[in-house]
Amino acid sequence: MRIIADDNIPFLRGRLEAVAEVEYTDQWGFTPELVREADAIVIRTRTRCDRALLEDSKVRLIATATIGMDQIDLEWCARQGITVRNAPGCNAPGVAQYVWSALLRMGFDPSAHTVGIVGCGNVGSIVRDWGLALGARVLVSDPPKEEAGIAGDYTPLDTLLKESDAVTLHTPLTRTGRHKTHHLIGERELSHIRDGRILVNAARGAVVDFNALRRHVTTGRIRAAIDTWEGEPEVDRCILDAVEYGTFHIAGYSRQGKERATRMAIEAIEETFGVSIDKSGLTPAYEGTPCLTAEKITASYDPATDTAMLRDAPEDFDTLRRDYKYREEA
Repeated sequence: MRIIADDNIPFLRGRLEAVAEVEYTDQWGFTPELVREADAIVIRTRTRCDRALLEDSKVRLIATATIGMDQIDLEWCARQGITVRNAPGCNAPGVAQYVWSALLRMGFDPSAHTVGIVGCGNVGSIVRDWGLALGARVLVSDPPKEEAGIAGDYTPLDTLLKESDAVTLHTPLTRTGRHKTHHLIGERELSHIRDGRILVNAARGAVVDFNALRRHVTTGRIRAAIDTWEGEPEVDRCILDAVEYGTFHIAGYSRQGKERATRMAIEAIEETFGVSIDKSGLTPAYEGTPCLTAEKITASYDPATDTAMLRDAPEDFDTLRRDYKYREEA
């Protein structure tokens, strides 16, 4: 078996070699020539997987060590019989740590304030659970889950935006369909957020229309913590200078989250090809955070440090991500 893997996936090197011939490349290095004889590729967020890359290849499996799959042409892959596996929920506790540390440091008071969560999947549900544990009033908007009949207390998006003291986004990025999320939060939606309230984007950049967002944050009408940027690795410097926290897509970059993602990519290879691979030392699925307190969350991570790094060198967005020292979860 031959596998091409992103060389920046942590805790992976040395594990696949027992069952496959493995070649590592950076996220931009996946070419049709390189992957042509591969049985599987293991990628991250920047490697575009579509007909242009894979048409003449032997690839049977794409395993991405990320939650998002908007870098993959899922319909084309399905037609070609290529299995696609991601790592849902791998970094959810790390994102919850980021979101709640930012909110608490920005003055969100769980005993008096309302948090609105847009998208309540693997990540949003943990952000919700932490909010409830801290004593906050929590509103959730998730039309796909609501229409599917999944039990929950749902709030229309407009109502959530108007009633929340902080809004945090946790949807995938989709550009088609009844509930597409591209520019889900545009001028109309931003206008519903009350003056001085908080918006957090740790989902995908283009869930927010950044052209619309710019005016609201540069005038100070909306306060914000932005981890994912429309057009990244390019960063809107006006927005970066105006937000209270602006980071380089590292909300989920905990050590435990990275270990879970690598474990899930390995499991995808095991299940697809019927092999057994060493997963010792890799963090298993999340089972809750004991003794959760606001003090524990804020002590575990301060997004101001990462904000300062990005403001000093926004052109180094991808380098900062690559060289990031993974933090410990709360």
